[in-house]
Amino acid sequence: MRIGLYPGTFDPVTLGHIDIIRRATQLVDRLVIGVAINRDKGPLFTLEERVDMIEAEIGKLSKETGCEILVHPFENLLIHCARDVGASLIIRGLRAVTDFEYEYQMVGMNRALDDTVETVFLMADAGHQAIASKLVKEICRLEGDVSKFVTPTVNDRLRAKLF
Repeated sequence: MRIGLYPGTFDPVTLGHIDIIRRATQLVDRLVIGVAINRDKGPLFTLEERVDMIEAEIGKLSKETGCEILVHPFENLLIHCARDVGASLIIRGLRAVTDFEYEYQMVGMNRALDDTVETVFLMADAGHQAIASKLVKEICRLEGDVSKFVTPTVNDRLRAKLF
């Protein structure tokens, strides 16, 4: 069984994330969404809220694709999380060249720690390349419409959290 790990903070989960999740299901038998506990980023949503939002979005996606999709919070090294869930593949989404520079360094470090785990990059769909969770929160905080960037459920949760 091929197991993939798609890590991130998902604060909040966006349509760009969901696009990567959908496409990643074509590469693996089981996809684990690793929700990072990253205190340095100061997330708007609690870990439990982020996990809940992702679980709400992936239920129907798992049925549609036939791929088992699980959510797994983690606070350790990414490579250790990959080992914990049995992943042989780390899936990363790319939006721009600046993403690649950071990801390139991460791949090198992860390969030095465990060269049995491969990293696969998926380019964000052109319609989702500009979406960043940080910008979605800022737009919503300033009372802008983020319905083009998140699902209706996430939009409601954002508005409830901010207003």
